[in-house]
Amino acid sequence: MKALISYENYLWISLIWMGIGIITFFYLFIKTAPYGRHTREGWGPMIDNKLGWFIMEFTVLLVLYSYFTQIGFQLSWPSWIMVALFTLHYLNRSFIFPLRIRTQGKKMPLVIALMAIGFNIMNGSLLGMHFTWFSSYTIAWLYDPRFILGFIIFFTGMAINWIADTRLINLRKPGETDYKIPHGWLFEYISCPNLLGEIIEWLGFAILTWSIPGLVFFVWTFANLVPRAIAHHKWYKEKFADYPQQRKAVFPFLW
Repeated sequence: MKALISYENYLWISLIWMGIGIITFFYLFIKTAPYGRHTREGWGPMIDNKLGWFIMEFTVLLVLYSYFTQIGFQLSWPSWIMVALFTLHYLNRSFIFPLRIRTQGKKMPLVIALMAIGFNIMNGSLLGMHFTWFSSYTIAWLYDPRFILGFIIFFTGMAINWIADTRLINLRKPGETDYKIPHGWLFEYISCPNLLGEIIEWLGFAILTWSIPGLVFFVWTFANLVPRAIAHHKWYKEKFADYPQQRKAVFPFLW
């Protein structure tokens, strides 16, 4: 299928987008995104928290799959597996996760959802162009050490993320909205194993795809989630006088 842009231009767009992610990494140490426990007034209209999660996360699947509707489109088996892994993550984030969280009545700024939609449009487009125009995975890729290693890392990160989310959700009884100190498992070492799991997950995806958009997506994930984990860690320590002092934010024994 003929690409609508040259591969050189595609690389430049990807590198510029990754550069913006690196800048965002440093900016988020100064300004914490105002959603979740960090929600605050002054960011314009608010929308339901669960609705916000759905619309901003499902967008990336709509964008990615829109590329697969092109006439003459064909996708190899390795590519379909990669797309399936990506889809699995975002079906959880857009449908299952919002239904599981116990955040009755909580809101998020509309502007945050809109910014996330823009973020997902860009990432979905880069991945869509990669799979439909520029990638050439053959069946042999399924036996490549990079695919096998990345596949293992991806599901390791996903398992950590899902287990941590479940433990955090279960801290609240039905009807409760207050935050509590999580204990046990990886929570004994870090405040945010859910975010660590997602970072590991997308590192695995970058390795198993061995691609520019995979790397860009990992850089953006790291840039978003590390500052957020540090903000969560600081918030815990300020809110709870008995918060375990030995815990780190996101990387055990390090940070």
